[in-house]
Amino acid sequence: MTTPIIITFCLLILLAYIFDLSSQKTKIPTVILLLLLGWGIQQLTIFLKVQVPDLKPLLPLIGTIGLILIVLEGGLELEFNHSKLPKIKQASLSAFIPLIVLTLIIGWGLSYFNHVSFRTGIINALPLSIISSAIAIPSVQNLGKATKEFVVYESSLSDIFGVILFNFFTANEVISLWGVGNFFIQFIIILLISIVASVGLAFLIKKINHHVKFLPIVISIILIYTLSKIFHLPALIFILIFGLLLNNLDEFKNLKFVEYLEPAKLNIEIHKFKEIVMEMAFLVRTIFFLLFGYTINATELLDLNSLLLSISIISLILLVRYIYFKIAHIDASPLLYISPRGLITILLFLSIPIAHQIPVINEALMLQIILLSAFVMMFGLVFNTKKIEKK
Repeated sequence: MTTPIIITFCLLILLAYIFDLSSQKTKIPTVILLLLLGWGIQQLTIFLKVQVPDLKPLLPLIGTIGLILIVLEGGLELEFNHSKLPKIKQASLSAFIPLIVLTLIIGWGLSYFNHVSFRTGIINALPLSIISSAIAIPSVQNLGKATKEFVVYESSLSDIFGVILFNFFTANEVISLWGVGNFFIQFIIILLISIVASVGLAFLIKKINHHVKFLPIVISIILIYTLSKIFHLPALIFILIFGLLLNNLDEFKNLKFVEYLEPAKLNIEIHKFKEIVMEMAFLVRTIFFLLFGYTINATELLDLNSLLLSISIISLILLVRYIYFKIAHIDASPLLYISPRGLITILLFLSIPIAHQIPVINEALMLQIILLSAFVMMFGLVFNTKKIEKK
């Protein structure tokens, strides 16, 4: 039994790699193909009457590791200097303002029509309002540098803002001045932890001479993230700061501790580390979406009631995004269409406390929104190819 499992696993990963390569030409998001492949495997196991254990409990674990690696990969791709500050500000506002507007509108709608508290509506609306960096970042690898940078910043920050707000609303029964003050204290704490931990990990990358060098660093990052989560700290900020620090050591070379790290030599090791993180992120992301595809219930996917709500939410996402881009004087094409929902949406949906779950926000709705947003992105990229190539 072991041999067929190994062969199947290897073939699936190789297929995913082919999907990733072909997506640059076809503009078909890899996530769509992975979900279809996962669902196809499910049908095959049913047809062959193969007994497979329930794999759904693995989704939060693999998804969390995938999120860490993807945000880290994004941080390691970004350049941080004075010339980039306008773009960072622009992307930050683009990540934050539509997220807040969408959360308030969808949250109010869920609260009003389902007769639940506004807080419950907000908690259920947040997973639907966040751009998935797990899908957005890989989908723009062949776009122009300016567009790619904007998407990486926007989607990574959208993940971070969304997770912070989700944790805030789930942790505070009543939104009070104390709760807001406690939130800012947690923010300051994670900033301090991020700086100290990032410098410490960079020092380890420089000092470790063992042939196993980067895996302990990745494990340490996951450990720090998990410990931060236990204390309800916005842990994704640490991941992004660590990636930005490593990729921009030259910008801080006037600081004494950076001089001690010897940026010229360390940059060689960081380049190797970046390559390993990218490959690990690809593997974990692939496994996650294959597993999620395997758990798809085709009957629920075709639920017309959920489909109507899904289309309405996707339309609202595009409308809010379009209006914001017009007000902010940002060229809406192709950025308007690059607003997929995915891994972070699923993770937060699975994290909604039982007391705040709403029947209408179910797996069918989540899957429909993920697929619809991916199709919107695909058609947006296909029909804007010429304009994209000029950027």
